[in-house]
Amino acid sequence: MDTARGVACLLVAVICLSCAAAASARSPAARMHRHLKRFNKPAVKSIELSTKDLLDCYMFRSLQMRPNYHPEGLYDESKSNVASNSNEEKPKVQLWHQNGRCPKDTVPIRRTKKDDLLRASSMRRYGRKGHTTANPMSVSPTMLNEGGHQHAIAYVQGDKYYGAKATINVWEPKIEQPNEFSLSQLWILGGSFGEDLNSIEAGWQVSPDLYGDNNTRLFTYWTSDAYQATGCYNMLCSGFIQINSEIAMGASIFPTSSYSGSQYDISLLIWKDPKEGNWWMQFGKDYVLGYWPSFLFSYLADSASMIEWGGEVVNSQPDGVHTSTQMGSGHFPKEGFSKASYFKNIQVVDSTNNLKAPKGLGTFTEQSNCYDVQNGNNAEWGTYFYYGGPGRSSSCA
Repeated sequence: MDTARGVACLLVAVICLSCAAAASARSPAARMHRHLKRFNKPAVKSIELSTKDLLDCYMFRSLQMRPNYHPEGLYDESKSNVASNSNEEKPKVQLWHQNGRCPKDTVPIRRTKKDDLLRASSMRRYGRKGHTTANPMSVSPTMLNEGGHQHAIAYVQGDKYYGAKATINVWEPKIEQPNEFSLSQLWILGGSFGEDLNSIEAGWQVSPDLYGDNNTRLFTYWTSDAYQATGCYNMLCSGFIQINSEIAMGASIFPTSSYSGSQYDISLLIWKDPKEGNWWMQFGKDYVLGYWPSFLFSYLADSASMIEWGGEVVNSQPDGVHTSTQMGSGHFPKEGFSKASYFKNIQVVDSTNNLKAPKGLGTFTEQSNCYDVQNGNNAEWGTYFYYGGPGRSSSCA
């Protein structure tokens, strides 16, 4: 009897311990630990960017170390699509290099911290965004009335596109609410604007919710199902394969442009390698950053059906009125150079792997009294447009 009672007590103790262990594994702290381990692997080297920001250098392996082909015309200095040599444009690099560099055969990845996950609406949604691509064919009253994403863009459609390029003016727009953002980017799009949208995106953004500050940062994004279950920002999931040790996704861009002062640009190119079919990204003239494998996508496995360039903000309608979150410089296009933000030398890659000026360029904005866009063309800037605005004002409530 005593033996049986002892065995029973032992079983109860084991069960209790098992239950406690299971409960502990399901606790928020345990889930947080698992997520951080998934994002942050053992690094070869770590570089401090600031008291809140760290970069880790990771060894990497890639089946393809460089693109087989660049688009024709990319380095033709006689054409206006190459970065201007005028005094108005200053070269830009990421300044984290002054604190150290990643060794050869490693890539820099911004470390994910506990605070990053705590700011997210959920750990599962960290590093992802909702359906935000501008559809020039439809303005949804629901998005405008209930607080959504607003855009001021230029776009082309109606052909097969194999890449896009632009020189983008860099600013540090003011953000009203931490859950809002402001970005300037290019979109490579395939499919419909329903649940099958394929999108590759790159540019600069200010996003307090994602990064914990108001710095302007280089970013990428991708999705193959209209932002539902696939894709993410930067390197926060499998997808984009980085091969470059010099440029970090999610790292701050500095300096930024100032009103009536110095202007700073970045140049971005995304194109489809005609041989392997992967979508490559280049920053400036010197940095091929990496690629999105073609197998990630359905429509973009072949080509893009639309290209967009421009700005986007989140309007959460704080206190029931339009947000004062700025797009671009926070000033309207009519103010022009050094006051309004711009995209210049915008081009598409055609089926012959040539960079060409876009034909039939359209513009689109949901509320031009809040954020607007105006396009033009000249010998120095090629095809360009000014865009942006202040958000809430006497004419945008």
